[in-house]
Amino acid sequence: MNSRSISRRSFLQTMAAGSAAALLLPNPLKASVGANDPMFRISLAQWSLHRHFFEGKLKAIDFASIAKNEFGINAIEYVNQFFREEVRDRQWIADLKQRSDDLGVKNLLIMCDGLGNLGDPDEAKRNQAVENHFIWVETAKYLGCHSIRVNAASSGTWDEQLDRAADGLHHLSTFASGHGLNVIVENHGGLSSNGEWLTSVIRKVDLPNCGTLPDFGNFRVSPTETYDRYKGVEELMEYAFAVSAKSHDFDESGNEVHTDYRRMMKIVLDAGYRGYVGIEYEGNGLGEMEGIRATQRLLGTVRDELSASNS
Repeated sequence: MNSRSISRRSFLQTMAAGSAAALLLPNPLKASVGANDPMFRISLAQWSLHRHFFEGKLKAIDFASIAKNEFGINAIEYVNQFFREEVRDRQWIADLKQRSDDLGVKNLLIMCDGLGNLGDPDEAKRNQAVENHFIWVETAKYLGCHSIRVNAASSGTWDEQLDRAADGLHHLSTFASGHGLNVIVENHGGLSSNGEWLTSVIRKVDLPNCGTLPDFGNFRVSPTETYDRYKGVEELMEYAFAVSAKSHDFDESGNEVHTDYRRMMKIVLDAGYRGYVGIEYEGNGLGEMEGIRATQRLLGTVRDELSASNS
């Protein structure tokens, strides 16, 4: 393990111990540390209901209520696309926070898309992309989130993209650190779906509040190249502040047919992660509500099995 990793783990352990540093950067990895706490907790990503939100069947302001009342889930992950205009309405954001507070629902993070490429080869465009994220950092802080999730999109050679993405992420993470927020990168297409490349980017950024959000399913590097999902998640878990349990299709036994959840969750837990695992249903075979419930049942079953095997 490299010295940077040791430093980061020591930093997180210090926060978990309740020192003054804990007030600077939240520590989602240590969200569950009690002897009687579950091995991991389940959260809901807003993207799981993206068709409902895009079609106007559901309203973004009601997301906390939907998670709590429909699924009994008390931790959520927002998507900026569903309140891109409302984010500048401070009363709307205050109402969003009040509703989650009233329900006892924890706001974990905001997934940010469509704000420009943090690894753009044009420095001016790259800097603009960084600045476009600032309002989402501030909003995430206000909502009580621990992170914003971003993308590391770039172009050029392997090394050029690495340098450009690291530059944009370093600037954004520096800004976010002043707000007590983490900047976490999802494997989300292109070289970011290559675990080796993305971990190299995080190491180059070399800031304790810059990490990853491993997604179980997003390992399509190009139309002709797919990275091994189990290898990728294992690599990304070293820097993980959150985990996305992507799901698409289920067999008659309730297992996800593309991802072995038992194998994947063992990788997650073996990395020492004890935070939230977010449901992100993206399939077409089931309706969104049914797909969320199927993923929730599977995660619960796997958690029970792993807990029993470790008892």
